[in-house]
Amino acid sequence: MCMKVIVIIPAYNEEDSILKVVRDLKAANTGCDYLVINDCSKDSTLEILRKEGIQHLDLPVNLGLTGAVQAGYKYAYYHNYDAAIQFDGDGQHLPEYIPMLVEEIKNGYDIVIGSRFVDNKKGLSLRMLGSRIITFAIKLTTGKKISDPTSGMRIINKKYIKDYAFEINRKPEPDTLAFQIKKGAKVKEVQVEMEERFAGESIYSGISSSIKYMVKVIITIIFFN
Repeated sequence: MCMKVIVIIPAYNEEDSILKVVRDLKAANTGCDYLVINDCSKDSTLEILRKEGIQHLDLPVNLGLTGAVQAGYKYAYYHNYDAAIQFDGDGQHLPEYIPMLVEEIKNGYDIVIGSRFVDNKKGLSLRMLGSRIITFAIKLTTGKKISDPTSGMRIINKKYIKDYAFEINRKPEPDTLAFQIKKGAKVKEVQVEMEERFAGESIYSGISSSIKYMVKVIITIIFFN
């Protein structure tokens, strides 16, 4: 079955990595289209996209990760894509795993997550402790184990493209994933490897930011889903 698939790449201040990410994606010959969402970057990301003729959507204001990804899903919806892949613009995600994700959508899954921990064990860092707790919270509330709930590499089918595009509260986060599982979404993880961030800094860098993020997600999963 031939599917029309788009790779959505949110980018905020990714001048040091975005060109490599797009070149690697093209070199992988995945058969997917792509769209970079420039989230009102303050560096030269937009200039690079224009100079290199990279397919992109330029947001007039900074919407954050949720808004940028949602803009990509709206594009996917209006251009009648069968599936859409969220793919980081910092070089962590590897395009060679994209066909595996697409294949599982063809097999009938609604959401497929590129997981670092299907076969591999989590480390013992504070961040991995938070990931373990989120995994436990999802299992507790849905009955399903998601080994890598914070992975930003995931694909959704046509039904969920519409859902993410037009439901403003559908953040690409673990609490939304738990909500969708409760509502009947068929979710699968496939083992992938990820690189270290090529350049720049994560929006969740720092112990304080990481703890706040984990606490917020866990509370939402347990009490508000």
